[in-house]
Amino acid sequence: MPDSELINLRNLGKTSVQWLRATGIHSAEELRRRGPVAAYCGVRARGFRASRTLLFAIAGALQDIHWNELDPDYKQQLLNQLEQQQQT
Repeated sequence: MPDSELINLRNLGKTSVQWLRATGIHSAEELRRRGPVAAYCGVRARGFRASRTLLFAIAGALQDIHWNELDPDYKQQLLNQLEQQQQT
């Protein structure tokens, strides 16, 4: 069942999964297609007060690592992409 896929990804808890589902993301494949920045922006656009930790949690989930283990340069790239996305 695709909906159960998301909850099985590292870093994503029940609330995060509910937020992602509210944006139309119901599978790990859909999350990969959208990418961490677009998924995070979708959650924020729905009015959920997600912190940037969710951005890193999504990125870590897609790499199957804890978000604290993400490369600092990659985290900065994500933040740069987020800033660009928010300016458009």
